[in-house]
Amino acid sequence: MTIDPVTLAVIQAGLQQVCDEMDLTFSRAAFSPVIAEADDRSDGIYSATDGSLIAQGSRGLPVFVGTMQFSTRHIVERIASGQTLPPEQGDIYIVNDPYLGGTHLMDVRFAMPFYRGGEIFCWLSNTGHWPDTGGAVPGGFSASAISAEQEGLRLPPVKLFKRGQMDMELWQVICSNIRVSEQRIGDVKAQASALLVGAERLAGLMDRYGDATVAQAIAEMRTLAARQMRANIGLIADGTYRATAIVDSDGVVNEPLTIALSVTKAGDALTFDFAGSSPPCMGPMNSVRATTLSSVYLAMRHIFPDVPISAGAFEPLAVTGIEGTFLDAHYPRPVSGCAAEVSQRIAEAVFAALVQALPDRVTAAPAGTSGNFGLGGHDPEKGRDYVMYQISGGGYGGNAGHDGLSNGCSTIGISKAPPVEIMEQNFPVLYRRYALHEGSGGAGMHRGGFGLDYEIELLRGNARASFVMDHGRTGPQGALGGQDGAVNRVEIHKGGAVIVPEHLSKAQDIALSPGDRVRVRTPGGGGYGDPAKRDPAAIAEDVRLGRYSAQDAYRLWGWKR
Repeated sequence: MTIDPVTLAVIQAGLQQVCDEMDLTFSRAAFSPVIAEADDRSDGIYSATDGSLIAQGSRGLPVFVGTMQFSTRHIVERIASGQTLPPEQGDIYIVNDPYLGGTHLMDVRFAMPFYRGGEIFCWLSNTGHWPDTGGAVPGGFSASAISAEQEGLRLPPVKLFKRGQMDMELWQVICSNIRVSEQRIGDVKAQASALLVGAERLAGLMDRYGDATVAQAIAEMRTLAARQMRANIGLIADGTYRATAIVDSDGVVNEPLTIALSVTKAGDALTFDFAGSSPPCMGPMNSVRATTLSSVYLAMRHIFPDVPISAGAFEPLAVTGIEGTFLDAHYPRPVSGCAAEVSQRIAEAVFAALVQALPDRVTAAPAGTSGNFGLGGHDPEKGRDYVMYQISGGGYGGNAGHDGLSNGCSTIGISKAPPVEIMEQNFPVLYRRYALHEGSGGAGMHRGGFGLDYEIELLRGNARASFVMDHGRTGPQGALGGQDGAVNRVEIHKGGAVIVPEHLSKAQDIALSPGDRVRVRTPGGGGYGDPAKRDPAAIAEDVRLGRYSAQDAYRLWGWKR
């Protein structure tokens, strides 16, 4: 028996609502600005048998759309093999091991079995970005790390909550290995509370429609998602589409890394072959398998946003050729840059390849960096240590219909920069500048959007700053004749001198004193189409508003007053 379309649609929306409520609960109860304000988190529902994705919150980071199903799968497999203790009602597992379906160590996952009739019906899982998990530098973004141990505390799947009660011994072990540990309890309780809210809402949905009906709806949702993705793939002409994307450096060896991609469309399936990409690197720009696959999935979500979020949507997508490259990292390779940076370079390669096949659907490259900036020190006025984590937006690529969005969130998620007022209230800093990086959009028929230009001054105490960013060597790619967007620029103003990091977008342990400043100008998006085809009125408007000088407008578009 099949479910009628109305009931199926209602259950599908109900599962989505469960995840959305978990997202909102997590953000509103969390203490850290990176979660409470920036929404660097995600919640979802996963299969009891293999951890595959059933539903994910619409307000969660897209990069977690694949990785959380892989980490949940590893928990299920390790329980079955006896490597992890079996669950009981009220248990919540914690895990951040990148090599077990994770991202970087700062993305900490909680997973809770959801029971019906004494059996596990599904898993509820979420991820939150903790401001610090130990390691060599405050914030965990060690640009010079050459092993995972230098990046922080690595946790396999273990029970942090047992039968509803926190294991205080395990919690003390965690607290003894991370900075500002006294501030994490609020985030931990928020993360656990989100799962409990999800369990209550899911139970209500199943009480209303019945366990068998909901289970059947989940199976049909997966089938329909696969069918819809295959239908969209059918819009692409058979053939192979190639592109490359460049990572500035690995933070240790100052040479670029190459992502080589061939996308082959045959029938109703796509194969993403990364053979020929750079080998594993010394520094933290390696990507674990789960993040690499999830980066492909999220890129396809950008291109075909109408496909429901479900494991079925990934079935027509095959990823090959990553073995032996920096896109398939194994312990002890450092990986702090994989989730926020390499993932976006992978998505950029997918966009650059498929814009050739779907010019009306795919954009030029977006800024493609989360701008990870960590600052840690002691605030003498408040008498406490702190770890500040700043993410920032950038320009989106132009597309067939219009210019790119300015200061948009990163390709991998909906995370937004926390409000300046919140950051200044929590940390001993002053934002001297917070504006658009005007002129940074790549020229084209439709130009790229503008990045962000911000400058932070340390007000008191001493601190250490670290950066793991990208696109400092090359700007986001233009498409179909459009020009690249402006590069990412980082400057440290210290003692009257201006310091540019050797690796341009990456550096660590920079000592700052009161009055020292850090300025970051994030990339603009790539331009779309031949610049000569841009509407002269649009160019004139950009010049009138001061977005480009008249000289730049002439240089980029041949415009004259």
